[in-house]
Amino acid sequence: MTRTAIKHPTSAKRTKVKVTKVRRASTRTGTGVRSIRTYRAALEFLNTRTDYEKMVRVGYNHTNFNLSRMLRILAGLGNPHKKIRTVHVAGTKGKGSTCYMTASMLQNAGYRTGLYTSPHFVDLRERISINGTLISEAGFTRLMARIAPVVHRLRHDEPTFFEIMTAAAFVYFAHNKVDVAVIETGLGGRLDSTNVIRPEVCGITSISYDHVAQLGNTLEKIASEKAGIFKPGIPVISAPQVPVVRRVLRKAADQVGCPLRILGEDIEFSYRFECSRITGPHTRVCISTPTSRFDHLRVPLLGEHQAHNCGVALGMVDALRQCGFRVPEQSAIDGLAKVHVQGRLELIRDHPRTVVDAAHNAASVAALMRAIGQNVTYDSMVVIFGCSADKDIEGMLDQLQLGADKVIFTGTGVPRSAGPHDLLFRFMEKSQKMAQVGDTLQEAYEIACRCVTREDLICITGSVYLVGLAKRLLAQGQLG
Repeated sequence: MTRTAIKHPTSAKRTKVKVTKVRRASTRTGTGVRSIRTYRAALEFLNTRTDYEKMVRVGYNHTNFNLSRMLRILAGLGNPHKKIRTVHVAGTKGKGSTCYMTASMLQNAGYRTGLYTSPHFVDLRERISINGTLISEAGFTRLMARIAPVVHRLRHDEPTFFEIMTAAAFVYFAHNKVDVAVIETGLGGRLDSTNVIRPEVCGITSISYDHVAQLGNTLEKIASEKAGIFKPGIPVISAPQVPVVRRVLRKAADQVGCPLRILGEDIEFSYRFECSRITGPHTRVCISTPTSRFDHLRVPLLGEHQAHNCGVALGMVDALRQCGFRVPEQSAIDGLAKVHVQGRLELIRDHPRTVVDAAHNAASVAALMRAIGQNVTYDSMVVIFGCSADKDIEGMLDQLQLGADKVIFTGTGVPRSAGPHDLLFRFMEKSQKMAQVGDTLQEAYEIACRCVTREDLICITGSVYLVGLAKRLLAQGQLG
């Protein structure tokens, strides 16, 4: 694809997102052939596809994760991924936060910015947005109607839920002529459905243990899979990494032929935590390159770990500036200030004080415990915890006991969920702290509410699905 400098948008920013107009189509379902004419029908079509996000065991191979199949879907849709400029982000933790910060800076500079993330918390449409506006139900319905015939033609090698969603995002962004789209990988990188794009820049967030059954049980193997998104000549901005990960990333970059810039090594980067009477606790970062300089910039999201994510986002924006994007430093600063990401140390109720966080591996639980300790004042913390059975449960429980005063274990509401009684047994083997089980999230929350006083804190964490369930139940008036 020929690369040309992108023109800066006019001062009259476009904010209204067009609804994708596509013809209605018929699709074959398990009950026969019918048209996708409603949002409910679109969801039914999508939910009949294989969804690896909710499965307990998934083989990581070319049968289940097949870029050739993904390319065939896109070819049937006119190759929309080749019609948009993109930013691609992989890593173990912090991908979503990094994508949101990057998109907000680009949008604030006047660019029509698409954002594709996963998974969602409450509404499937959270995954696809332009300039912060979710795709409409009507637009999503029309997209599924357009994609369904292509899926039907591939029925002997049927596309998955995530492949269809990824294709839908590319179609939507291309049709609405975004200036740039920020794309988060789903699982890994090398075989991920998003890895069909040739982006302007890649980002790698912190790499730690997660999805070991698919990506490998060593950091070397996991890092190698993440580095699978590297493309010849495309710059890569990485968060600070442990030595073994740095070595893998540098070797992969040398083999592919792409410049790799690691924060703190190739890019001047530092951060500090501070607290003042006026602004409260927060983290500030400094980042300097030959073309950009940000001094003592406030990180918009709570937690020391978000400094690294912010640094990667700023580094990617700097790389975009070097290939023709006009993002004034003040626009980037103002864009960061507007960032809000749900499910990241998010306060969902004041009485009793209740926060949710989508920490879902040992490293992210450790970061969450530190972030709460630094940013939230409380007397005692009750943690409601549920996680998937394929996670590093022992590692998560080790970190959990360092911050929680009491733990209530529950299920996450999906088939992958670890049994709460098993979690309790394993926790009691390593900790003397109070712990019990709530068979449902509602029951767990009722127990927690009885345990806390005005100065205490309830934290719901361990799984994206558990956080999503908490937000849904709260919206329906069924939590507490």
